[in-house]
Amino acid sequence: MKAIILIATITFLLISLFSCKPQEQVKRYDNSSSQILQGVEIPANKKLFFSSGIVAPVLDSTSNDTYKRYGDTYTQSINTLKRIEDILKKAGLGLKDVVFLKIYIAPDPNKNKDFDFAAWFRAYQVFFNNPQNPVKVARTTLGTAALARPELLVEIEAIAVYP
Repeated sequence: MKAIILIATITFLLISLFSCKPQEQVKRYDNSSSQILQGVEIPANKKLFFSSGIVAPVLDSTSNDTYKRYGDTYTQSINTLKRIEDILKKAGLGLKDVVFLKIYIAPDPNKNKDFDFAAWFRAYQVFFNNPQNPVKVARTTLGTAALARPELLVEIEAIAVYP
């Protein structure tokens, strides 16, 4: 009788062990010649984090000059990504967990009202696809006529996946 119970217990444990699915991982569709991903697949069992549109903090509240108050497109991009990094930390996440960014770039009045996409692309490389954080993200970068305040040149939304 003890042998039957032992065999039944071992059989149950083996069936349980081999029938468990391995933890599904985020699948990133890479393009090695690009700074960004082609796409991301999120398993159904993963919990997501969505940020609001985040903008740069005020650098100099006494100034009316856009560059002194918030910085140029590069500075605003860097400072906005730092704010996103802080928000992610509060949620128990990091930049390595980001899978998607949506970036809105407004025309820079000090650059003939042109969009300074190159400044954004340089700032992105400080935080992603580098030795400190080799993660690439799927990304959409849009030029928009204006943001909520005229001195803002960059707004970023982030989506991250809990490990």
